[in-house]
Amino acid sequence: MKKYLGAKHFFALTSGHAALVSILTALGIGPGDEVIVPAYTYVATAHAVLQCGAIPVIADINDTLTIDADAAEKKISKYTKAIIPVHMQGMPCDMDAIMGLAKKHNLFVVEDACQGIGGSYKGKKLSTIGDAGAFSFQQAKNITAGEGGAVITNNSKIFERAYIYHDSNGIVFFDDALDSFSEDTFAGSEYRMSELSGAVLGEQLKRLDGIIKDLKSVKGKIADAISDTKITMAPSNDADGDCGTLFPMRFESAELAHKFSDSLPFPSTTLDTMGRHIYTEWDAVINKKGAFHPLMNPYNMEANKSLHTDMTLDECQKTLDILASTVIFSINPDWSEEEIQLRIDGLKKVSEEVL
Repeated sequence: MKKYLGAKHFFALTSGHAALVSILTALGIGPGDEVIVPAYTYVATAHAVLQCGAIPVIADINDTLTIDADAAEKKISKYTKAIIPVHMQGMPCDMDAIMGLAKKHNLFVVEDACQGIGGSYKGKKLSTIGDAGAFSFQQAKNITAGEGGAVITNNSKIFERAYIYHDSNGIVFFDDALDSFSEDTFAGSEYRMSELSGAVLGEQLKRLDGIIKDLKSVKGKIADAISDTKITMAPSNDADGDCGTLFPMRFESAELAHKFSDSLPFPSTTLDTMGRHIYTEWDAVINKKGAFHPLMNPYNMEANKSLHTDMTLDECQKTLDILASTVIFSINPDWSEEEIQLRIDGLKKVSEEVL
């Protein structure tokens, strides 16, 4: 995987969440720190921040369905230590803007590429652009072992600290495990991936480029076939680097989007139905339950009392509006020509009837 990504360091562990927690820990993020996350991402992104004792601060997305750098900048305070751009459904974030923002404000960049394995941004693999990146190998991802995750970084200190944290019980059992490390051991967790999962992923990696090629081919065929309709595709920060896992369409209103989706003869949905992927559904953040024990709850910590802890449900209304007016359906790389044509015919017919 290091060779595939062109990265200096890589190790596998139990989940994407475990990868994010290990990275944030390695960056020294904890009580007294804020971390900016997009309003449209799976709740695990925010939970990882809370698990480190820090506070997640929510920023709007833009029409690309990824974090808006301008909106993120407005959320930066003297307590902000990092930003987590999330490559949702394999759609690349505007990493030029994010890296520029991070340089301007001296922030760490942690790429949540859990849904973006195999994607890229301007020729660079997703997860390799920021200070560190995280993958997920859960069953719905581009390659999978049923469950799993990975940490990717070119920074040796981040690697060593994240590696120690992810298996602090296991590494002390093997006397030579840390012979090449300069970082001291500390108590962490046990997120070690099993050998069986690693073996499965070794075979999955051989298929990854073919899967991405097929996904993009199917998406391209559908997009080309409906280019003469009134359907508007959601813009991309890098269409060539997009994984092709999603077919997103933008509409002038939520009402029109819902009508369009309901009329299609195949499964689709508007993004306002994505549940825990929308910040308004993050119960632990909304209810300030960052941990079970009250003294371990970041929202109760003295170090966090001046931070942005009072998130409101309308804090990112722009995101809610975008999600409600966006229709998506997932791409299957194994669709037959007949199944592809079914989507094309359905989109054309409903476009004529609704738009």
